[in-house]
Amino acid sequence: MAEGRVPLPAQRQAGIRAVAFDLDGTLIDSRLDFAAIRRELDFPPGRGLLEHIATLQDPAAVARAHAVIERHEMAGAEAAQWMPGAERLLDRLVAAGMPMAILTRNMRAAADLACRSLGIPVELVLTREDCRPKPDPDGLLEICRRLSVAPARLVYVGDFVYDLQTARAAGAVSCLYRYGDNGRYAVDADWVVDHLGELAGLLGVDLSGGHRGRAS
Repeated sequence: MAEGRVPLPAQRQAGIRAVAFDLDGTLIDSRLDFAAIRRELDFPPGRGLLEHIATLQDPAAVARAHAVIERHEMAGAEAAQWMPGAERLLDRLVAAGMPMAILTRNMRAAADLACRSLGIPVELVLTREDCRPKPDPDGLLEICRRLSVAPARLVYVGDFVYDLQTARAAGAVSCLYRYGDNGRYAVDADWVVDHLGELAGLLGVDLSGGHRGRAS
């Protein structure tokens, strides 16, 4: 076994061979205010922004909506901070040799900015420019293809119902990161964690190791 590598007994017993994460609200806090975006665009509550844009007939309205959303996403990416426990969890998953990916509804430029500024150690990142947006399973199935893992051997971790629906549609294991008022989605999740460190325990990964160093 390579030096520093963490054994994965529970992961092997559970049959999980890879982990995919939602980005905003799961790994990072970009403080995106979806209610504010809807107010600015005069969009109705209770419907996804991308889904509502798909119903617009006026090309100018579509272009404006995308511009407003992209402005908010870039501002959020610039201000992004790690969610509690996320950095340590990814550090240890890297040390354990666990294949990882990110699937987000965010735009590519915003996702890349957040990953770069925080040093998120995940190479495979799919955004809404790369695949049909969640809850369509297209992106998660593409991740499975690229990681050469069966969907049933992958767990997808997120904080919103779309994440759970995506995992279910793809045939993957769904994990809800529960906090705030999102606990109502727990009924649709295979796994539920209240802190990302709990996910390490489910996968048999030891969190006691130190952080990886990053250049300043």
